[in-house]
Amino acid sequence: MAINLSRRGFLKGMLAAGAAPYFVSASALGAAGERPSPSNRLVMGCIGVGGQGSGDMGGFLSFDELQVVAICDVDVNQRENAKKRVDGKYGDAGCATFKDFREITRRPDIDMILCATPDHWHALVTIDAMKNGKDVYCEKPECLTIREGRAMVETARRYGRVFSGGSQRVWGDYNWFHRMVRGGAIGDVKEVWVNVGGPSDEMIRPAEPVPEGMDWDMWLGPAPYRPYNKAYHPFNWRGCRDFSGGGMTDWGAHGFGGAVFACNLQATGPVEVLPPDADNKGVTYVYANGIRMHHGGGWGGLLSFKGTKREIPARGQKEDEARKEAPPDILIQNYRGRGGIFGDFLHCVKTRERPFRDIELGHRTTTVCHLGNICYWLKRPLKWDPVKEEIVGDDEANRWLDRPKRAPWRI
Repeated sequence: MAINLSRRGFLKGMLAAGAAPYFVSASALGAAGERPSPSNRLVMGCIGVGGQGSGDMGGFLSFDELQVVAICDVDVNQRENAKKRVDGKYGDAGCATFKDFREITRRPDIDMILCATPDHWHALVTIDAMKNGKDVYCEKPECLTIREGRAMVETARRYGRVFSGGSQRVWGDYNWFHRMVRGGAIGDVKEVWVNVGGPSDEMIRPAEPVPEGMDWDMWLGPAPYRPYNKAYHPFNWRGCRDFSGGGMTDWGAHGFGGAVFACNLQATGPVEVLPPDADNKGVTYVYANGIRMHHGGGWGGLLSFKGTKREIPARGQKEDEARKEAPPDILIQNYRGRGGIFGDFLHCVKTRERPFRDIELGHRTTTVCHLGNICYWLKRPLKWDPVKEEIVGDDEANRWLDRPKRAPWRI
């Protein structure tokens, strides 16, 4: 797919043949002997630094092998707060700030980006970054639509980029379940319950004055125009269908991600999605191997599993109590390097391996979440082809696999 992110006069001259790269001062790079030399250091730009983006940036700042040199956010307060934090880390004022992400994705001296924008921007930002030679760490859910997710996978493969999705909980929180399930402690898996929030909706709110220092048009970007309301920014946009898939894709990226990984289903998808009925208050996913995965209805916290031998947690048992049982001692490939999901990404940037939450896994997980939303919105069963990534025999449902984008943005 071609990506067109041009805007009249944008970066004119900077991208011209022979344009000099941005200069990073010696003071910004740290004192000799305290950190790796500039030639051995990874350079990062951070795009979207409010909320979770601020937390992610702080996680990366703890690694001495990287240098954050640029910040992008459409909200001046978030932008300047992040700059102060970065400059305080390195002891000078060398971090540049922008409100247009392309100032970062097209900088020749930047190796990788953190993308923690609202969901409707993820695909556009990361695809442009990868086409311009950047590796990507992107917050979950990785995409707003299923078609966007596949485009992100294809771009990563075509340009040889490392792309890590941002769900630290898939392994960090749920690895006990992974060992129990994959180690055979519950027998063959029959059913799984994932207790996360529901779908987003239209979320129409009245117009309010745009806060000073906020570029609302750029915040909207490819989403349909609507007037500013504080309900959308800085956080509650997750309830709006134009910007996100709601709890289904937010915590669903964690919960369904954990369920899919535990059941070793990360390379495929369901074949049917069934709407709520008398027995199940949420949608049910049916996999080709017979596993049924339910949205809601679990008893053990966020995840509950039923196998041919037993259930975990047992009915009436708290999850913390269940976790006292030692899981089977099996090896499951997880994070590489050191330092959790951030360290895994940095290790793979250097080695060119695929990270634990490679974009293919992120895409397959969010596909489950998006299919559930489509089923909720249309209130009817869906037949899914996980190879063609199409809803079988339902043209109306297939239109939800992507969204039109407001000009001039397109993938």
